[in-house]
Amino acid sequence: AVLSGAAPADRAQQAMAAAQAQLVSEADGLIRLLTPPFVDLPHDPGYIKGYVAGVRENGGQYTHAACWLIAAAARLGWRDRAARWLVRLGPQWHARDAQALQRYQVEPYVIAADIYGADPHVGRGGWTWYTGSAGWAWRVAVESVLGLRVVDGRRLLLLPCVPDDWPAYRLHYRPAGRDARYEIEVVNPQRCSAAVVGVTLDGAPLPLRDGVAQIDLADAGTHRVVVTLGPAPG
Repeated sequence: AVLSGAAPADRAQQAMAAAQAQLVSEADGLIRLLTPPFVDLPHDPGYIKGYVAGVRENGGQYTHAACWLIAAAARLGWRDRAARWLVRLGPQWHARDAQALQRYQVEPYVIAADIYGADPHVGRGGWTWYTGSAGWAWRVAVESVLGLRVVDGRRLLLLPCVPDDWPAYRLHYRPAGRDARYEIEVVNPQRCSAAVVGVTLDGAPLPLRDGVAQIDLADAGTHRVVVTLGPAPG
């Protein structure tokens, strides 16, 4: 409902706050699919209970769903949380030191489809190569957090959702089917990333459309885009 826009603003915030409180574990670096796991229930919930507590769908992190939660956080403008949660999905965080790697126990260069969420195996990786989670994590990173989207193959949209303390970052984009290249720099001079406050294309200012930097894609050439972030108007 948050990603589709169907939920009213107050209910979207309420739902996401509940998801954060119940499913996001900062200490463990996990975004669980559900909690608590199905164990010793009077009614059998079916196939999901075939997994032991904390494994895969039964109370572990299912990384597909975790990606969608991060996308929803970005949609609501939760800038610090979206970026922080995204980092927690990466294998480099789960293998950040020898102790973490010993717990993770899978390849430290492959995003895991699932991570165990109950003792004594909290933080242990599950499926790695056999997953579409990497693709979803890439899309969430590029589209939801760094804010680059392409509409109908004709227009570039830039609406970042990054933390206030990010000073700048760069993106290099080559449109499919076009002999063009875009060198994109996003700058945050006031250390407030609440809104896009300006955009230039090859040095010339462009108007913002509904607070979004929008650029019609050229067929050829190298083009430089600078997006400036700042406080939201008003």
